Amino acid sequence: MPLIRTRGVILKSQKWGDADRIVTIFSPNLGKIRGAARGARRMKTRFGGVLEPFGVVDLTLFQKTPESLGQISQIDLVMSYASIREDLTVMTAAARMVKMVEAITVDRDPNPGMYATLVHGLESLRPDSDVALAALLFQIHVLGHTGFRPQFDSCTECGKVGHDQRPQWFSPRLGGVVCQECSQQGVGRILSLSKGSVAFIEQARRLSMPNLSRLKATGSVRVEVETAMDAYFYAVVGKSLPTFEQWVS
Repeated sequence: MPLIRTRGVILKSQKWGDADRIVTIFSPNLGKIRGAARGARRMKTRFGGVLEPFGVVDLTLFQKTPESLGQISQIDLVMSYASIREDLTVMTAAARMVKMVEAITVDRDPNPGMYATLVHGLESLRPDSDVALAALLFQIHVLGHTGFRPQFDSCTECGKVGHDQRPQWFSPRLGGVVCQECSQQGVGRILSLSKGSVAFIEQARRLSMPNLSRLKATGSVRVEVETAMDAYFYAVVGKSLPTFEQWVS
């Protein structure tokens, strides 16, 4: 039975059976992996409180094949980000980040860039900052590490390049902007996306994670970008992200 040792971020920890947990971890060199923590829900357990989401851990896992569920033999906490759980708004932002990675990735698909983005995103969350904007910027940036990068340089339906200053239309189903003519041709739900909103998304996509804090979005640009990115994420994975209203109300 192969022995695996890796570092990763805990994305999800769910109950399994009477006393166990299944833990989903995102690793830079292995991608998304799952392992069973036997006896993790008993009063006396060697896993302690290490299995909570958001933490960075060093993991030792026995796994017969890449397709089988591994058995966690050891897991050591490297970074807990305990302060995330002290504020509901911060915790919602962190939940959106790990949910994005968990939903948009497939098992055993290494992506060091996405891992670094996730770690930096969690590290950037502070109660005194705009954590909703941090989660939005993370969402845009993560798409750049996948095959789901939105298309803004030409119409995703007909390929026409537009140069006027009119608002553009964004199609979540097609994953990019559509011209005025195509927006009326049955491409599904379309959303208004101004030139300023497109420029903001493009900047967020190009900048490195450490430099994303420079970007600010307010008013209609903020609303347009949030609506478009959430709708696009749902179109890609068929799941909605946790909302701040649900968590903090």
